[in-house]
Amino acid sequence: MQHDYDLVIIGGGLAGNCLALALKDTGLKIAIVEASTAEQLHDAAVGDRALALAAGTVKMLEALGIWQGISQAATAIKNIHISDQGHFGKVRLSAQQENVAALGYVISARDIETHVAKLVNAANIELVCPARLVGLMAGNSAVNVSLKRGDVSLNLSSRLLVGADGGNSSVRKLLEIAQHITEYGQTALVTTVQSSLPHNNTAFERFTASGPLALLPVKTDHCAVVWTRSSEDADALMSGSESDFLAELQQCFGYKLGKFSLAAPPRAFPLSLIRAEKMLANRTVIIGNAVHQLHPVAGQGFNLGLRDVVQLAEMIINRHQANQDIGDAEFLTAYAQSRQKDHDRTIGFTDTLVRIFSNDWLALAAVRNVGLAILDHIPTAKTLLTRHAMGLTGRLPRLGSRR
Repeated sequence: MQHDYDLVIIGGGLAGNCLALALKDTGLKIAIVEASTAEQLHDAAVGDRALALAAGTVKMLEALGIWQGISQAATAIKNIHISDQGHFGKVRLSAQQENVAALGYVISARDIETHVAKLVNAANIELVCPARLVGLMAGNSAVNVSLKRGDVSLNLSSRLLVGADGGNSSVRKLLEIAQHITEYGQTALVTTVQSSLPHNNTAFERFTASGPLALLPVKTDHCAVVWTRSSEDADALMSGSESDFLAELQQCFGYKLGKFSLAAPPRAFPLSLIRAEKMLANRTVIIGNAVHQLHPVAGQGFNLGLRDVVQLAEMIINRHQANQDIGDAEFLTAYAQSRQKDHDRTIGFTDTLVRIFSNDWLALAAVRNVGLAILDHIPTAKTLLTRHAMGLTGRLPRLGSRR
C-alpha cells in the first residue's frame, strides 16, 4: 500500500528534529508537523533555559552531526560541588580525577534548538508548519493524520507516527494515554547571575530544606540558576523586588562565588513528576517530554529524552534495512521495553534525590550528610556517581550503519 510518508513526526522541537536528523540518510520519507512558526519557536521563553548535557549526551549529539556546530556555544563542567545547606556533608567530583575532558556541558536551549532547526531545514525532510494535529486514526497498515493549517484541512498517511510534541502532547491526548502525576509542591525559579568571582567551570548543587539550588557555569563569570522553592516561597519571591530576590538567593548559596548580580529576569516553572502510562498505541509511539517530565534536580530531562530518540532511530534503521514494517506493533513493543529500564532508573534516581534532599527532618539530614561525607572519601563510589552524572551508567544507544 502506498503511503504519503514512512514516518510523520508531530513536534518540531529538539526531540522531533533530532529524530528526523538521525534518519535523514536512510531513504525513509519523513515529515515533521509543528504547530508554531519558526519565529515563535525561536522567541519562546523556554529557549532561555540552560540545558546540562551529560557526557553521554554529547557523544550522541556528535553521532548526529549536531555537536560539531554548537560546541563553541557550550561551557564545560569540569567540577561538580554537592553540598547541604547548614550541614557538613560535601561531595566533589572532578573531570581530572576521572581522566575526561569534561563531566558535561551547559548550553542554552535556544542555541541548540536554533542549530538543530538549521540542520533540519538543510536536509531532505518535509516541514508542515505551522499546522495543528486535530485527529488521528490507525489501521492495519497505516496511521491517518488530520491537520489544520489555518482554515485549511490536511490529511496525511504514514506507516509510523511519532509524538514528540512535549508535555502537552496532542498525540498523547488523542490516544487517551493516561498520565501518572506526582505533585512536589515546588516551583523552579530560573535565571542567570553574574558573579564577582570566576566559577572555574564548576557546577554547584546545594540542597536546602525547601529544595535544591543548582548553579551551572556559563561563560567565565555567569551561572545559570535553577532554584527550587516551595510554591508558596516562590510566589513570594516572584512578587517581590529583584533586590529581595537576589538577597535571598545570595543567603541561600553563600559567597563561594562572591557577590551576585542578576543578568536575566527570573522565571517560574511549577514542578511535578509526570509519566505516561504507556509509550505506544497502534502505529504510534511517543517520546521525550510527551512520555516523561522530570524534576530538574539532576538535570536529566533532556538527556533521557535524547536517549529515547537515538534508541528509536537505531531500531528504525535496523528494521528498515531488513525491509520490515517500522510501524509494526511487535516492533514498537520491543522499543518500549528497551527504554523501560533507563526510564525507571533515571526517574527513580531523580525522584529519590528530591525526597531525600528537600526535607529538613533532622534525623534524615544527619544520615544524608554522613552519607555525603563518606561518599567524598570512597573513590569507587565517587566514580560511580560521576558516571551517573555523565550519563554513562547504562548502555548508550548508538546509530548503526546507514545505506
